[in-house]
Amino acid sequence: MGPLLSLSQFWFLCETVAGVGSEYLSVTAAAEERNVNTHAAMALPPPDPQFVLRGTGAPVNTLHFCCRNQEQDKPLLFSGSANGAVHVWNLRTRRTESVLEGHGGASVLWVQTLNSRDALISQGRDLRVCMWDLAEGRSVVTDSILTESVGFCQCSLLDREGGHWLLAVPGADMAAVRVLDLPSKTPVCTLKPDAKLGMPMCLKLWQPDSGSSPLLWAGYEDGSVSLWNLSERSLLSRLACHAEPVMSLDFDPGKLRGVSGSSEKAINSWTLDGQQSLKLQDSVELVNPGISHLCIREDRRILATAGWDHRIRLLGWKKLKPLAVLQYHTDVVQCVAFSDHDVPSKRLMAAGSKDQRISFWSVYNQI
Repeated sequence: MGPLLSLSQFWFLCETVAGVGSEYLSVTAAAEERNVNTHAAMALPPPDPQFVLRGTGAPVNTLHFCCRNQEQDKPLLFSGSANGAVHVWNLRTRRTESVLEGHGGASVLWVQTLNSRDALISQGRDLRVCMWDLAEGRSVVTDSILTESVGFCQCSLLDREGGHWLLAVPGADMAAVRVLDLPSKTPVCTLKPDAKLGMPMCLKLWQPDSGSSPLLWAGYEDGSVSLWNLSERSLLSRLACHAEPVMSLDFDPGKLRGVSGSSEKAINSWTLDGQQSLKLQDSVELVNPGISHLCIREDRRILATAGWDHRIRLLGWKKLKPLAVLQYHTDVVQCVAFSDHDVPSKRLMAAGSKDQRISFWSVYNQI
């Protein structure tokens, strides 16, 4: 009897037989430049997670790293779950530091720190955005904002320096987005399209380097992506990207290029030209439909997607070239995030799933 297959090898063989294995290309751009034998590289099975965190007690909806400037202390990961809890994970001990309960058991959709591990903001389906004081072991909600939205659209935060932030939240009107100043909670503007685009499904605030007005990217229920000018409260450009609602988007300000995913079997990238006009650029067809979330790594080299088919896909951001299909989770992968470690070799990617687990991967840190 020959040697038994490892679990990762077994799954890779299953994928190959099913035709999904054709998506897996474990060849980095650096390897291609050195003319490495791609056939041999493709025969390698995809990697296993470096480690896995369990204990959320509910599906994981959102992840946020806080690792920068923490090399001598403790890098953290914040996770938001469907049971209303925010877990604060110590990545050195791989254990929970604390569990924050501020949304009355309602699902947590989004979490992000405010320039420091001591200040956190969380959004729940209890129609509230909560501000937390986590300094010196505290776990206190210091303030909250009523969102008045019953949807699943995540908020977006933009650092304005001087202790101020802009917060974009879905509005009470199904098609509207409200933008507020923090910490004052002063309304900045409300953005509502004239056309019937449906509900906003995903948001991303952006400050151009030119110092002009902050802008807002919004993906809508009708499958379009729109760019708004906050100062003028005007729609600058709109692009029909998908036939289904836009589930997630991200934007690379250096290349003026963005990417979006939906319930379709495709990932689309688009560009913004000098006249602030959006144009569709590339499209990658997937074997299985459904993208829950996607994220461009900070170095703008890797794109990660969270799939309804339980898989994490990695693509080269430059040309959207498939690099790897990672399999571990047993249910829908709902979110992906890259760590902000100061040392590139320590960078991690995390994925949260409906299976209540968070997997951590070390991928393409040398390219």
